[in-house]
Amino acid sequence: MIPRRTRKAVSQINVVPYIDVMLVLLVIFMVTAPFMNPTQVELPSVGKTAAAPAAPLEVMVRADGSLLLRDRGGGEAGESVSEGRLEAAVRDRMKARPGQPMVISADKNVRYEVVMRVMDTLQSLGVGRVGLLVKPAQP
Repeated sequence: MIPRRTRKAVSQINVVPYIDVMLVLLVIFMVTAPFMNPTQVELPSVGKTAAAPAAPLEVMVRADGSLLLRDRGGGEAGESVSEGRLEAAVRDRMKARPGQPMVISADKNVRYEVVMRVMDTLQSLGVGRVGLLVKPAQP
């Protein structure tokens, strides 16, 4: 009788097919990468803005940081207010005309932080419509 040899199982993994798949994926990603641009943000143009509301209440932030509150529909000159007094003045105006839209017009040299504080104050009062007033682009 001939002695039989027992076969051992191969305990190595063949990695060649995995390398082939990885190279194909690498080529696919290299080809499609230029078409993806996740960091591009399309900001609205000033020329495409909607018309301002008919008679909004305007909070004007001057270059020195002082505030002026005026009713654009009433034709008044406006009332100079401090940041602390702004809340009470807006609350009084909202009682007289609830639902009146509000716009913030700020000088271009004003810090972003000041505009955000004004916007935060208006939103904490429950003003539903707050917009930013911009100068239209000149063609």
